[in-house]
Amino acid sequence: MRICILGVLLALGLPLMAAEHLFDFGVTHEGQTPAGFRSAVMGKGKPGDWQVLMDSVAPLMSPLSPSAPSVAKRPVLAQVAQDPTDEHFPMLIYEEENFGDFTLSTQFKTVKGAVEQMAGIAFRMQNETNYYVVRASSLGSTFRFYKVQDGVRGPPVGPELPIPSGTWHELTVDCKGSQIRCLLDGKELINVSDKVNALETGKIGFWTKSDSVSYFADARIVYVPFQPPAQKLVREFLKKYPRLLGIEIFVTGKEPGSTRLVACKDETALGRPGGKAEAAVIGKGQIYYGKEKNSVSVVLPVRDRNGEVVAAARVVMASFKGQTEENAIIRAKPIVNEIQARVQSLEDLAE
Repeated sequence: MRICILGVLLALGLPLMAAEHLFDFGVTHEGQTPAGFRSAVMGKGKPGDWQVLMDSVAPLMSPLSPSAPSVAKRPVLAQVAQDPTDEHFPMLIYEEENFGDFTLSTQFKTVKGAVEQMAGIAFRMQNETNYYVVRASSLGSTFRFYKVQDGVRGPPVGPELPIPSGTWHELTVDCKGSQIRCLLDGKELINVSDKVNALETGKIGFWTKSDSVSYFADARIVYVPFQPPAQKLVREFLKKYPRLLGIEIFVTGKEPGSTRLVACKDETALGRPGGKAEAAVIGKGQIYYGKEKNSVSVVLPVRDRNGEVVAAARVVMASFKGQTEENAIIRAKPIVNEIQARVQSLEDLAE
């Protein structure tokens, strides 16, 4: 049973501007690993061998004609290494995005394996040893959900039922806050709520165990695009202080001495580099004042709980007759102090 995207949005309570991403394995040459992914492993043994292969897969849409073929050769993602090591969990992690609330669906097929025949999805991954996973086992005839913390699996949740090998099945994971629902072939079999140290956002990964050779196809995710925590602060403060012309928050960039914009009024500008003023504020704790024809801006350091500068906040205000640098700074400081009171560390601004 295919999930209607509009139905997904309504069921999740997501806004209709929610994003959708299709993991298109057809853009990757056969025998290669898809771009944007990283191969990793938890436990013993080497990372898996993930590559795109051609396999017979049922079409996504019902055939328009009874004479149309019921299956067709299409590109699929395959884990083909057969390392029989126990407690060996190969993963292929999608590195391009963090996901919070989402619905992911994929077809999977367990192909072979003497020790295990498993296929699953790891999600809200912090790293290779901290994540949620739902997986199907053809040899064990189980459909299970686990929370993995520091490499240790928590209590399993899910039923025993036959999951034939060599057959395509559909796996769906639906996350909203701490509530997690997992469906197999359209049937909801797992419904759990993790309210103790819940993982709120993280990466998505394809998952197998030991010598499992497993295939994945037609993977897609509908999700609320992730926003840095700083962006939520900016929206809140612009609403609280409607006379402000703007607030921008910059953090250190990837290159030495660089900065990047993580929050502002115009969200299309997110990610752009800052200038010398922002770099000096973060690097030296300086205060910057600038004046335009009808506005002034003050850039102040934002410090963490240890007093270290972790960001620069630019407050843009309308100027007035008699405007001076001193009174501009006096106007801007209480706003930045309020922001700083909400910041314990850099992670409170940019995860």
